[in-house]
Formats: sequence, structure tokens, C-alpha cells
Amino acid sequence: MSSDRFEDRHWFEDIADHVGPAYLRYSFTMGTEQEVSFLIGLLGLSEGMRVLDVGCGPGRHALALARHGIEVVGVDISERFVEVGVEVADREGLSGLVTFERADARSMVGDERFDAARSAAPFDAAISLCQGAFGLGGAPDVGDPQNLGADTAVLAGIAAALGPGGRCAVSAFSSYFQVRWLEETDTFDAAGAVNHERAELLDGEGERAEADLWTTCYTPRELRLVAERAGLLVDHIWSVTPGGYSMSPPTIDTPEFLLVARTPTG
Repeated sequence: MSSDRFEDRHWFEDIADHVGPAYLRYSFTMGTEQEVSFLIGLLGLSEGMRVLDVGCGPGRHALALARHGIEVVGVDISERFVEVGVEVADREGLSGLVTFERADARSMVGDERFDAARSAAPFDAAISLCQGAFGLGGAPDVGDPQNLGADTAVLAGIAAALGPGGRCAVSAFSSYFQVRWLEETDTFDAAGAVNHERAELLDGEGERAEADLWTTCYTPRELRLVAERAGLLVDHIWSVTPGGYSMSPPTIDTPEFLLVARTPTG
């Protein structure tokens, strides 16, 4: 999955280029071990199984899974984050278990190289966490008034990658929480449920840069509908916080929802 497939640069790539490995030191990444431990039990993962990490960023979840002996393929649209993931895997001696590829999660279906990889050995499970791909479609698109096209494509790619009965876990920002605690500098587009934020980001040397962030938010009902549209069977939708994953019913008091779904067996 080489860079020649990328005609248009995604807005997130500039952010990744600036932040680089410093992303792994942001506070919200400190809960990685708890999240991975929870997901291993939730998805029934064990040593030797294969997991697809969609929108893997610099690979914090993929690398943590590999440390448990689980084979992981991480895909991300940012070439810089893919480089960081490869560097960490090489440094820790994990490159035999985890690989990273640059890919657009919205176009995994139909990518001949991706199709070949999954047909050779379907993935046992898939994850897409911390809005690594799901929810990062960008500003509202007048050509997609319901703003479901990009995220449906991400989930369809996940569904296609899994074998029959394969399970996935996907996190999404909560519309309830986002509106309830809307920052003065943020703008929430009610029609497309996209939150726009102007944020200040730090790289590894402390250099600051401002960036625009667009995040599509969801209610549990909308998550269920978009998952079903992508061909997935929904098992659970839980309220979660970074580093605090648990089987908690949906509420308006947590920043994220965790969608747990599977592919049909027949």
C-alpha cells in the first residue's frame, strides 16, 4: 500500500508530521495498557492471533498487542506515524509480530494489495481506537449531508478484513458529551455532528503549532445504524473514557462510546 494511492492529502497528515513521536507522550495515551488488557479479554485474543489496527497512529495499541504475542497489522494514512511505528517495533524487537502500512481506511475495500493480504489469512479481530480513522472524515461535506459516507467506508473495510464471526472494537466521540461540555473556541455542526476545534500542538522539542481538528461525533443509536449499514452485527455499545475501558451502559457523562461488533457467520 504505497503512497502512490494518495491523490489528496488528508488534513490529519500535517498534524502527524508536526507531532511525530511526541504523540506517544500525550496524556490520553497513558491508558494504553488498560485499554489493551480490556480488549484482549473482550475480543478473546491470544498469542498467535491476527489483529488489524485501523488508523493505528504511531502504533501504541498495535505495539502493546504485539508485546502479548499477537500478530498485528497497523494501517494509517500518515506516513510519519507509520515511520514512528516501524522505528519503535525495530527498537523493541517486535518487527516479526507487528507491521505498519500506509493506507487510507476509507478505501481499504477494493485495494488489491489489501484484498490479497486478507484473503491469504483473514484477521481474527480489528480495532479502530482514539478516532484514528473512524470519525476523522473532516469538515462537513455538502455532498454527504448525513455525514455517514466516510465512516461507513471505514467500517466496511473492517468488516471485509475479518473472517466469519470476527469481532471488532471501534471508539467514537460522544455527541452528548461534546455538546454538553462544548469549549468556547469550538464549533459543533449539528447537521453533520462534526466538532471543529482549533488546537495548539507540541512536537518533541516543544515547538508549538496551531491546527484545525474536525471530529465526527455519535450517539449510540447512530453508531448502531452505521455499523449495520457496513454489514456488521452489533453486540454492545458502551460508555468509555481513555484508560478507563469497561462494560458500562451508554450515558451522557463519558467522552467516548465503544462499539463492539462482529461479522455474520453464514
